[in-house]
Formats: sequence, C-alpha cells, structure tokens
Amino acid sequence: MKKSTSMWLSGLVLAGAFMASVATAAAEPIKIAIANFGEHPQLNASIAGFKKALADNGFVEGKDVVYTESNTSFDASLVPQMIAKLESDHPKLMYTITTPVSQIAKKALAGSGIPIVFSAVTDPVAAKLVPSWDAGDVGITGASDLQDIAAILTFTKKLLPNAKRIGVPYNPGEANDAALIEKVKAAAPAAGFELVPVGVDNVNDIQQRIASLAGKADVIYTPASNLLQPAITAVAAAARQAQIPIVNSDDAAVRSGVVPASFAVNYEQVGENAGRIAAKILKGGDPKTIAPSRPAYEDHAPLINKAVLKAFGADVPASLADCNCFTK
Repeated sequence: MKKSTSMWLSGLVLAGAFMASVATAAAEPIKIAIANFGEHPQLNASIAGFKKALADNGFVEGKDVVYTESNTSFDASLVPQMIAKLESDHPKLMYTITTPVSQIAKKALAGSGIPIVFSAVTDPVAAKLVPSWDAGDVGITGASDLQDIAAILTFTKKLLPNAKRIGVPYNPGEANDAALIEKVKAAAPAAGFELVPVGVDNVNDIQQRIASLAGKADVIYTPASNLLQPAITAVAAAARQAQIPIVNSDDAAVRSGVVPASFAVNYEQVGENAGRIAAKILKGGDPKTIAPSRPAYEDHAPLINKAVLKAFGADVPASLADCNCFTK
C-alpha cells in the first residue's frame, strides 16, 4: 500500500512538473525578427509603428512578443547574411523594411514556413513581392509607403505656382525609384508639369547630376529612395547652389533646415499598417489572402521651412500663407 501510494504521489509530482513545463512553454513570448536596411528616421519610425500596432492588437513587447532587430547600414551585399542570422533564431514572423531587404528575404525564406510582412516598399507589385494590389503572395504581404503622386504635384504647384518643369532624381537600379518615375510621368501633365528625370546610381555622382538640372528644372522632388535620402544633405547642397527649390518625401530634412519643403507619408503609420497585418497573421491569417496596404491621402502632410525656402530662391505664396504647415 505504501509503495503504491508513493508511486501514485510520484506520478502526481511528475504530472505536475510536466504541466508546469507545458504552461511555461506556452507562456514563452513569440519571437519576431526585424530586418532593416539601415538606421534612418523614416525606417525607425516604421519599426515604432509596427510594435505599437502589435501591442494594440494584444501582442505586448516583453510579455507576448520579443523582437530581434538587425540592419546592414544600407549595404545590400550584407542582407543575405542578416536574413540567415535572423532565420537561425526560428522567429514566428519576419518584418522586412525596404524593397531590397524584402526581395532578398522572400527568396531566402521560401519554404521556411516563416511569414514575411514588409514595409517601406513603394510598389510591391513592381518589386515582384506580391502578384497584385489585391492579394499577398505565398508567405508574404505587407504595407506600402506609396505616396499619392497627384497630391504631391498639387502641393508642389501651390508652393511654386510658376514652376513648369519638375526634376526627379532617382536610382535606376532600385525598383521603388523606377516605379515612382513612371507614376510621376503619368501624373505630371495633369498637374501642369513636365518631368525631367535624372538617374543617380552612386552617391559620388549626386553633386554632378543635381547640378545638371540647372536651367532644366524649376523644382526638384526627391523620392523616398534608399540611395538619395541618406544623402539628402548632398542633394540639397547641389540644388541650393543651382537655386532649385526641393520638395522632399521626408519631413525630417525640413525640420533640420536641409530642404525647404516636404509632402510626406507618415512612416509610423506605414509601420502601424504593417503591424496590423502581422497581428492578423499571428492569429492564424494566411498572408496570401491579405492584400498589401497603402497610405491613405490623410496619411500625408505638407511642411515648409520659410527661411530655407527663401535661401533656395523662393517665397511662400499667398495661397499657403494660412496652411498651418510651417516649421522654424
């Protein structure tokens, strides 16, 4: 009887230990990998928005989810290594930021069972990340940062009503940039602009290429390019010397006094859009059935630095005097 009782008690102890182990395992937070291209205010904001949206959907950092973040300081050659290292930690989901990172991750993680949610991708269809704007692909979907080109051109015309030629520097080797040029080309005539594109595929060529727009462009629009935005100071210096005002896709450069104006997407909102998609996937959703999101018109905002605009040879027109969109 005693031996039987002892065995019974031992069984209870073992069962209790097993249940405790199961409970502990069940309570372990979900691992999410974040693959970023490099440190940049817009990209960092997309990470903050991503985490916020997941927390709002019940995935609290440190309790329900843990994040492993990595970037390559905008070195594309290091992206495959970064993806492989993040994959080795067996995350439940990978958040990829920018087109180059997302494209490489899609190939590297094919068949791995790790779903991908991308953001800061201008045109995921042109980048072959998804088949259309109406659906994701196998194991991948996400949030675009596609700006409303018509709205950008409308604002630019309001800011510089006499401008007729818009110069757009872009990196021909980046899918985002090439897709944007096509959209500007299509929208420019209706806004009263002639497009003057200028290819820049190396930061060392920025000064020369921007200078080549002198006498050919009345205003420059700088897109959310992974080559141009980290070098926006160089772009602005060349444009200022040529006295061509800039409308930028990032308002941080306006706040810091580098460029005169911006009409920008809120990248924290882009990250939130991606985070809501990630929450659906973590709750059992199939990425293939989730359409990629894109910012609404309301997710854009103008910003003008009066002093910098004047230094670029222009003044704020009367039509924007009460826009409540100025920074010091």
